[in-house]
Amino acid sequence: MHGNAFEPIQLPARVWDRDESREILRKRDVAGLFTLAVKYAGASQVRLSAATGIAQGRISQLMRRQRQVTDLEVYERIAAGLGLPDHARMLLGLAPLDIASPTGDHGDEHQEQTEELTARIEAAAAIDPTMVMILNTDTNNLRLLDRRLGSAAIADKMRAQITQIERAQRHAVRPGIRAQLAHVLAQTESLAGWQAINTGALNDAWNHYENAKAAAREADDPAVIAHVSAEQAYVLMDLGQPARATEVLQYVQAVYRDRIPARLRSWLSAAEAEAAAILGDEATCRAALDQASALLPSGHSDPDMPYLSLDIHHLARWRGNCLVRFGDPGTIEDLRSALAGMDGTYNRAEAALRCDLGHALLALGDPEAAQPHIQRAKHLAAMTGSRRQRKRIDELSRRLNRAFR
Repeated sequence: MHGNAFEPIQLPARVWDRDESREILRKRDVAGLFTLAVKYAGASQVRLSAATGIAQGRISQLMRRQRQVTDLEVYERIAAGLGLPDHARMLLGLAPLDIASPTGDHGDEHQEQTEELTARIEAAAAIDPTMVMILNTDTNNLRLLDRRLGSAAIADKMRAQITQIERAQRHAVRPGIRAQLAHVLAQTESLAGWQAINTGALNDAWNHYENAKAAAREADDPAVIAHVSAEQAYVLMDLGQPARATEVLQYVQAVYRDRIPARLRSWLSAAEAEAAAILGDEATCRAALDQASALLPSGHSDPDMPYLSLDIHHLARWRGNCLVRFGDPGTIEDLRSALAGMDGTYNRAEAALRCDLGHALLALGDPEAAQPHIQRAKHLAAMTGSRRQRKRIDELSRRLNRAFR
């Protein structure tokens, strides 16, 4: 019997003693918890929504694993809505409701927690520099796949990678290994943040960057701290708050200027130029772009910063992206130069570049030249799942259609 939408959801007590349920709780698997509620209490999505205060549309996304829960307050609402007993709440990582008897009738729960913690510390103790290098290589490989295929294609791998590194780092005892794992975790969380920005999941992106900053501080690497802090400014830009983004970028530059490599300083200046362009401040934008060009060293990347790819072609793309907003005719040459220099592995970046080129050509009054770039951008954005670019492409497509009328 499914019951009405406001009837409390009650699962049999025995459900929470099953190994399957315990594993779901340990993993904080929200889709798994909702599935248990459907299976053992006949709960519909409407009832789940009423019980937890989560919109039905998001309930559906959570059950299809298209969204993730990151806020502790939401976990609390889910636990209350599903009537989790205290021992189940504790496995989910929440405080018990009965402080006097936190494990209820489960007197062996403390022993189970002790054994679980001991096992995780022992597992983390087996991690050595070679294993850290392997984890770092895995993150770099995910970065390459993301450039080509987009975040949707590697979403499960990203979640598994973050979970694995986070668990190892959280239970590592040796300071050296712990710091190395924190370094890899910061890079991985930052990559997840950038993916979330491109799919339009800005709250998720913000949380990933908060996790990345915490890990970067433990790693005590100024370059990583500066990079993940500055990338978070892009969440503010996409929220329509470029002035606040500029504050963040200027603060990062002021604090870390003398402690980070030139390529990263160049990247920070280009990011500041982008924020200035959004604000319509052409003078500041051009000054920041000139500074980025002056700081940029030769080569494509630095071995110590695999998360940062910036060379003259990338900077030309960035310059074009900024100056296209001001109708600069030289933008087209910058963008064509950047396109010629791309190696074919940056599909999402190419989508953005072709958007800019299509925009510039439309502004120049040449819709026929703009059309193939906009079509190619549309194909690449669909392939990589970039909602961020699709918004721009839809607007450019409307302008293109008007130009051909």
